[in-house]
Amino acid sequence: MGKDLESSKKQLFTFAMKGKWEDVIELYKKEPRLHKARITKSRSTALHVAVRDGNEEVVEQMVKLAETCPILCKEVLETQNDRKNTALHVAASMGNLRICHLIAQKHPSLVNVRNVDGETPIFLAALHGRKEAFLCLHYLSHPNGSSPNYVNCRRNDGNTFLHCAIAGNFYDLAFQIIHLYEDLVNGVNEEGLSALHLLAAKPSDFKSGNRLGRYEMIIYHCIFVEELKPAEYSFQQSFSDEGRNPNCNIPDNHRTWCDFFGVVKTSLAVVTNKFPAFHFSKDNIFSKGQPPNAGDPEMARNNNSQDCRARHQTHQLYPENYETCCSFFRFVYLVVTLILGQGSSRLKRIRREKEKHVWSLQILNELCHSLLYEFEDSHHEIDETALSEDSHHEKDEISFSVGEIKIIRPGNDNQQQHGGADEKKNGEPKERRRRRIETPLLVAAKYGVLEIVKKIMADIPSAIHDINHRGQNVLHVAVEYRQPHIFRLLRHQRFWDNLLGGVDFDGNTVLHLAAKSVESLSLPGLSYGSGALQLQRLIKWYEHVKSLVPPRAVSLLNKKGETPGQIFIGQHKELVKTSGEWLNRTSESCSVVAALVVGVSFATSSTLPGGNDDKTGKPTLDGRPVFELFALAALIALCFSVVALIMFLSILTSQKQPTDFKKKLPVKLFIALSSLFVSIVSMFASFCAAHSFVLEDKFNRAIIPLYAATCLPVYFTIVEFPLYMDLFETIVSEVQRPYDYGYL
Repeated sequence: MGKDLESSKKQLFTFAMKGKWEDVIELYKKEPRLHKARITKSRSTALHVAVRDGNEEVVEQMVKLAETCPILCKEVLETQNDRKNTALHVAASMGNLRICHLIAQKHPSLVNVRNVDGETPIFLAALHGRKEAFLCLHYLSHPNGSSPNYVNCRRNDGNTFLHCAIAGNFYDLAFQIIHLYEDLVNGVNEEGLSALHLLAAKPSDFKSGNRLGRYEMIIYHCIFVEELKPAEYSFQQSFSDEGRNPNCNIPDNHRTWCDFFGVVKTSLAVVTNKFPAFHFSKDNIFSKGQPPNAGDPEMARNNNSQDCRARHQTHQLYPENYETCCSFFRFVYLVVTLILGQGSSRLKRIRREKEKHVWSLQILNELCHSLLYEFEDSHHEIDETALSEDSHHEKDEISFSVGEIKIIRPGNDNQQQHGGADEKKNGEPKERRRRRIETPLLVAAKYGVLEIVKKIMADIPSAIHDINHRGQNVLHVAVEYRQPHIFRLLRHQRFWDNLLGGVDFDGNTVLHLAAKSVESLSLPGLSYGSGALQLQRLIKWYEHVKSLVPPRAVSLLNKKGETPGQIFIGQHKELVKTSGEWLNRTSESCSVVAALVVGVSFATSSTLPGGNDDKTGKPTLDGRPVFELFALAALIALCFSVVALIMFLSILTSQKQPTDFKKKLPVKLFIALSSLFVSIVSMFASFCAAHSFVLEDKFNRAIIPLYAATCLPVYFTIVEFPLYMDLFETIVSEVQRPYDYGYL
């Protein structure tokens, strides 16, 4: 009998791996015990495999077969693999709504089952951003609007639904979690980090941290994004075909053309004065407020066009009579990107960026609305004894304080799985350890999230007195991590003088911190570029802060007996050396090019097209406009190439003192590069003017467009030259943010 069962297991494994589910069902009918058979190395059953493959009909047949014996059905659905994941865990992580509803409705208690990491199925749905599956499991486990169960909202490392949703940029899901589980707003993980801490460490998710180009910003402002709203979940609507995305099955190579024709249709509607009718259509990829998995699709369908227009007029950034121009510009932009082979992917990326910016700001408002902020400890410490006590008590809520933030941390019936409360770490018992963490305001100042700093200071003015474990206030942090926009914001605060005169535990003023090197900071990815440009930006930042502090701050000593100037010179010695070497290499390479242009320009200017008249000695083509263009361009090329060569030689022979890198050397390099580019363009123009005499008979009318198209690559090469553009921006700007050069 045992051999027959083992043989059946092997057959079951073969059929399941090959997708022969009809044979699997037949085996189940012959041998019901195979329902619980673990057939893979991960100890998964065939039901796990079917759920992972997304075979909804097969899963439904398996569950119906198991229902013939109620005890067997319960045991089958409760079977776990080596990670202690049930089939419902797998379905929730994949976001398969139909399977989640099928299994959870048969066995509702499975929603509370934990795997080895302490994750329930509803937690996995939040972890992977499966909003519909999350709402399905929530409403199945909380029928008739019952109070939320906070026991299952946290896994072993202390992270909650909300932590995972924000960490994964699932802001539409995070918004629903905040409204369903309000107390999670102030929940912290084992590191003492709340959801607001995680949001404050994501500068690229806010408008102040965007990296869009100039043309992309025009499109950015033309896109309307509807704000998130609490979902009114309906099981019937979720399973209906009407609620699914009609374009989800369109291949990627066809979706671009669908978008193109959708925009053509949009533009025709604009021309025929039917703009309000299409603005909120499902096929409009620019004006669509939410993707298929965001917000409530049922509410969106029930809103009539008049309500949509009213909602749009409330949120629009420009007058209604500008809508036609914006739509036309979007259409032209899409046509250009299609011609360049990029299709609508860039437009979709811009729309996703704006969705992220709008929704993250909405999440910020929700988090700050429920934030509990109390001054109980000026050093903002978290007593981990409270965390360890939490692991020994099964309570609905446990209240404790994390510095100035009062935390309502839900209890966890499975905390003991990861407790280790009595273990020692670094030679000190965990109960006695006290760990200082930064407040969300300080984290936002470090990463340069202007929106969060503004919001916290507006809602909680007393938060401006926050300090970190090194005794640094918000101004110290902004200066140390080179965040000029935060610095400018704080200058308009009434506590500016107190912040400016603050000293940290090491005796450092803001000027001491501005003098520190970027490499000494603990923030990964913080960069100001490379070479002489990096040193120039650091000097300009130091001088900018120095101009605002009292004169006596320049000579103040910290606890190590160092002045700000000594710190700057000491920590940037190597950078000064490498910057000088970089300038020498750049000047040597460019001077070779400049010398070549000088030689070519001189030869061109001395060799006239058509030669000279034997009698008068004047050029035979004298008086013709093209010849005059040739003579002028050759002269400009020669003069500017000589200027470039002299400037490069001047850089090579300079002493390269630290003060020279602020303005003198960068300006010389900019003038040299500009002269070199002008000489190259002029040399090309003189060649085209001389060569035009060869083609003027055959291509008389098309000769100007021909040479313009030939010179176009030279222009784009100069414009896109990264060193030149970076050098220009560094010279004209007062100070610059580090994220523009690889930060995060």
